[in-house]
Amino acid sequence: MSADNEALKNNISCASCGINSEDDDIKLKKCTACNLVRYCSIICQKNHRPQHKRACKKRAAELRDKILFQQPNSTHQGDCPICLLPLPHDLSKITLKSCCCKLICKGCVHANYLREEEEGIESTCPFCRRPVPKTAAESKLNRTKRIEKNDPAAMREEGARCCAEKDYAGALELWTKASELGDADAHYQLSVMHCFDRSTVRDVKKELYHMEEAAIRGHQIARHNLGCHEGRNGRIERAMKHFIIAANLGDDLSMKKIKDGYVEGDVSKEDFAAVLRAHQASVHATKSSQREEAELAKQRGLSRIA
Repeated sequence: MSADNEALKNNISCASCGINSEDDDIKLKKCTACNLVRYCSIICQKNHRPQHKRACKKRAAELRDKILFQQPNSTHQGDCPICLLPLPHDLSKITLKSCCCKLICKGCVHANYLREEEEGIESTCPFCRRPVPKTAAESKLNRTKRIEKNDPAAMREEGARCCAEKDYAGALELWTKASELGDADAHYQLSVMHCFDRSTVRDVKKELYHMEEAAIRGHQIARHNLGCHEGRNGRIERAMKHFIIAANLGDDLSMKKIKDGYVEGDVSKEDFAAVLRAHQASVHATKSSQREEAELAKQRGLSRIA
């Protein structure tokens, strides 16, 4: 029987008992791990598991790698919601507002500050225009309101504050909820938590799972860490794939790894040149005259931005 005919048979017949869905009007359910075979019941699926286990694991790993090694269109931070430029890779040049929990570049924060100074008006959030909280308690109340509305950014930020106060159980709960809502940085923080055994037994499997989920969503540091993990285990080809993806997103440490890989012969000349161009383009896309002005004002102490 040809591979195509075998695949067709697996799609219309139960892989265990062989019952035909077309003849017997029975709805078959796919094996959710590999999508290779179908079953008419849970009993048939359990009975067939010993024969199917090896092929299932192999195909599931292939499907996972296909998702894992896709190049994200942008970093997990995305664009500034005001100037619509990619957010800087340097986290010190980004701020999160507790009122709306939006990540905003400090170029836009500074421009808003200049406007308020010129017009002599009350200081407000550059995005939602709500008054800036005057105390830490007001900021916490804002985040609590956002958490009640299932805002993953608020959960992530509050989780970071819990962790700083060594409330690891609270951080774990908040980051878990945020990760379930698809937050990349929450996945990354969970991978770090499982790595360093904070409030939980170290679990390498969970550590790698959350690191991969963060990387899939465009988290450059998580992607770089995966590359380092693969490199330590001697899987150089997989390591370089991770470093290439991270470098394309503008990660400097991964770009250095690619340069080292090129010198060692692990990266081709063509791939090195392509990654170098992509890295430079990614970094350049985050720059603007407004952001440069904000950075200069910060250095001279002429701005309220931290």
